[in-house]
Amino acid sequence: MRYWLMKSEPSEYSIDDLARDGHVAWFGVRNYQARNFMRDQMRVGDGVLFYHSSCAEPGIAGLAVVSKPAYPDESQFETGKYHDPKATRENPRWFNVEVSFGKKTRLMSIAELRGYPQLAKLRILAKGNRLSITPVDPDEWKFILARIGT
Repeated sequence: MRYWLMKSEPSEYSIDDLARDGHVAWFGVRNYQARNFMRDQMRVGDGVLFYHSSCAEPGIAGLAVVSKPAYPDESQFETGKYHDPKATRENPRWFNVEVSFGKKTRLMSIAELRGYPQLAKLRILAKGNRLSITPVDPDEWKFILARIGT
């Protein structure tokens, strides 16, 4: 079992949206490293820290679980923001996994995350990190869960 932090802008899709919907295809990822995490490493049952980004108070807002393995992201074939003219159904370039709602938690802000020396290596805290999906070490996962009261 692995653990992940997945970022979403709450104005696009929030933990409350996931609670309402129950599950969602994590579509629209257009970074090769993040795509590779989903395609090559994520497995059903992996734990997810649902992180609100690009908002007034960024931070971990809830928990989810990977509920469907990687499959081609349909948005690459559709006209719109995520369309990729180089992608074909025979050779898709972009993939997504499905995540299911776990629980909403208290917000663990980026400022709070930065305050714990035990989380110094958490990838979301690395200078210049822009990835929307990052792995979380099992010890970091346990530490965070203990702090958010799960």
